[in-house]
Amino acid sequence: MNTAELAQTLDDAALHARPLPGGGSGLSDTDQAYAVQAALVARKLARGEQITGFKLGFTSLAKMRQMGVSDLIHGRLTDRMHIADGGKFDVSGLIHPRVEPEVAFLLGDTLRAGGDPAAAVAAVAPALEVIDSRYDGFRFSLPEVIADNTSAAGYVVGAWSAMSDLGNLGVLLELDGRLVQTGSTAAILGHPLRALAAAARLAGELAPGTVILAGAATAAVALPPGTHVRATVAGLGTVGFTTEEAA
Repeated sequence: MNTAELAQTLDDAALHARPLPGGGSGLSDTDQAYAVQAALVARKLARGEQITGFKLGFTSLAKMRQMGVSDLIHGRLTDRMHIADGGKFDVSGLIHPRVEPEVAFLLGDTLRAGGDPAAAVAAVAPALEVIDSRYDGFRFSLPEVIADNTSAAGYVVGAWSAMSDLGNLGVLLELDGRLVQTGSTAAILGHPLRALAAAARLAGELAPGTVILAGAATAAVALPPGTHVRATVAGLGTVGFTTEEAA
């Protein structure tokens, strides 16, 4: 399949919650994969969605080693993916959703490669990302996950606050009040600001108002319907949402 056909296949899988078999796409390199991702995002924009943010993946060094890669991957967030803090989110249209805690940055100035990433930041916040691979069982090659917009499905951002030291903050992830994951912001490339610098390098330039998800601070966990999710990042606060009950 060509770039447009692969993008349509991924888009249809997401729209109809029908998983694709991993390894069967024919994608072999990351340049082609990012071309498919761009075509996939273009389809979303043609339906009226708007770009709101930029997300990073494989910010865990252990995950990079596991996947046999030496660099991060990235994708785009749209307004349709946004979940209100404390709000509800319908997961019935997803294939096998998972959730992970993150740190979010809000740009107050243009972020450019080679510049001081911290100087472009207006605020930081605790965040949660919902991921949902369009490949069956989250089994995919590196080019396939890139083409799939790095499994992006939803995100929620807590209260914004001024930039502070983010180097080694404790992170808790709870489902229905039960602690399911603990971690640290140091899991994000050793320091979340390194992810911000990587975003500048990968994107070239990101505009003021862009939300950047720096990457997961813990492993992702399955996200069933009828579940309250809360993440706490020490010094930044809490963020949460509830998945709607199955009909």
